[in-house]
Amino acid sequence: MQTAALYIGLMSGTSLDGVDAVLADFSGSKWAVAQHLSAPFAPELRAELFALNTPGDNELHRAALAANALARTYAQVVQALLAQSGIPASAIAALGAHGQTVRHRPQAFDGIGYTLQLNNPALLAELTGITVVADFRSRDVAAGGQGAPLVPAFHQHVFAQPGRTVLVLNVGGISNLSILAADGSVLGFDCGPGNALMDFWCQQHTGQPFDRDGAWAATGRVVPTLLARLLSEPFLHQPAPKSTGRDLFNPGWLTGHLADFANATPQDIQATLTELTASACAASINCYAKESKTLAVCGGGAFNRYLMARLQALLPGVAVTATDAHGLPAQQVEAAAFAWLAYQALHGATASLPSVTGASGARILGAIYPA
Repeated sequence: MQTAALYIGLMSGTSLDGVDAVLADFSGSKWAVAQHLSAPFAPELRAELFALNTPGDNELHRAALAANALARTYAQVVQALLAQSGIPASAIAALGAHGQTVRHRPQAFDGIGYTLQLNNPALLAELTGITVVADFRSRDVAAGGQGAPLVPAFHQHVFAQPGRTVLVLNVGGISNLSILAADGSVLGFDCGPGNALMDFWCQQHTGQPFDRDGAWAATGRVVPTLLARLLSEPFLHQPAPKSTGRDLFNPGWLTGHLADFANATPQDIQATLTELTASACAASINCYAKESKTLAVCGGGAFNRYLMARLQALLPGVAVTATDAHGLPAQQVEAAAFAWLAYQALHGATASLPSVTGASGARILGAIYPA
């Protein structure tokens, strides 16, 4: 099996804002990101992916066509990334393509549950001429795990510091925390909502897809009684391992909690939703890693200045910075993780951590679709 040094990682997360792609070079003693590119989703694809997060008519047909459209989008991003780098597709060992999560219910219903990512990796391999590694979560779920978060093993590979506890917080649509302990052990789990609810509320009331810099939230005031109600969500108080998604933190969940707060202004709701994300993350840190003094933030949330300020205020003894200060730009981390996961798969190496997902053991993750 081909094991060349260049890999591509693709990530389209629960924020549904588009695709991040990185070209990673694993040839040296320390791997590096050689190129990065971001591309937004076409509005109609974004709308359909968002709709498919909840039950609807003709789901199977719509999901299959959305998966095809997603694969075509991925292929266009890969081709643009290769053009930007001047590297031919034949030089790429593999690309890791996570797909778009539309259901995540591990351990539910029958004890195993399921996780579902829309993707067509076979079509992606045909369109790009590159070996594709996909379906990263399901093996861990089959082994009794949560199948998520997947990134703590990569965070350990990149950010761990011997003798020092480092925290890595990814704030995408959902927020997840990696605790890279001083003794080399790793714990990771989903904290709760990240940008998903904030983006929904901002889109609904301003027409903008997200609250740039958190500037709109900063004009509002937190509604304490609403915040308390949102923070009473049982998931937020469950012990790790745990994972979640739009199955729980979605517009319907929010609307149900807002029924008694019709007099609150939209910007006050936005401020409260931002505080919800910050508070859930801070509570997770205080519960599991209060001794840490370092928090590196990645994902779209790292660009929300107001959210970053609220995290710092809630964690006064912790240095809160973007992962840029730790050697990898915040917008590149998750895509780089999937390049690394593809590398692990092609080398027959495990990439899951039972301490994170609760699975019965570490597993090689991903299904391989040869070029």
